Amino acid sequence: MSLVPEIVFASGNRNKYIEIKKRLEKSGVQLLFGPDVLGGNLNVVEDGSTYLENAYKKALVWANETGLPSVADDSGLEVKALDWRPGIYSSRVAESDPSRIEWLLAQMANVEDRTARFVAALALVLPDGKQCWIVEGFCWGKIEHEPRGSCGFGYDPVFVPEGFEKTFAELGPDVKLRISHRSVAVEGLSNMLNCSYMVKSLLASSR
Repeated sequence: MSLVPEIVFASGNRNKYIEIKKRLEKSGVQLLFGPDVLGGNLNVVEDGSTYLENAYKKALVWANETGLPSVADDSGLEVKALDWRPGIYSSRVAESDPSRIEWLLAQMANVEDRTARFVAALALVLPDGKQCWIVEGFCWGKIEHEPRGSCGFGYDPVFVPEGFEKTFAELGPDVKLRISHRSVAVEGLSNMLNCSYMVKSLLASSR
């Protein structure tokens, strides 16, 4: 058994893995990239009605496949003028990041209120679903009229976080790691990981 709790990141999205790994380093756990553990990816159908349902389902499948505690995230962009769409369907409105941004800007062609927020949910599940911890994070901002910047991924080129004048894609990874929806959620999870009871549970489930 490892003296350091090992947690599997339940996704093949390396960008998200890097973001979460950096934020969890201070909590004393080792985050493993799921496909590296299994030697391949797992495609889990995200058919939940909420971010938390999808995150829990993914984490549970990966935990049972790897035999290790697993953490999964589900996230999305919610736009006030679009009745908070696309939400949990953010990655499914088109086939690529550029086409998703194109879809979004087309939906908002004549919209004055550009208020939006990113939402992230994290679920950390032990094998067999014996225990689960969940947390959510939010980042408010607005949608720009055209993409700006070359950093980041997803809708980053058109999202300006509250308190800033630049998009996430212009601000770069250091700022995003401090204020993003995912960072807020990971900070909450990190605080949970400081609980001795939780650490004992993870160690008992680690290899």
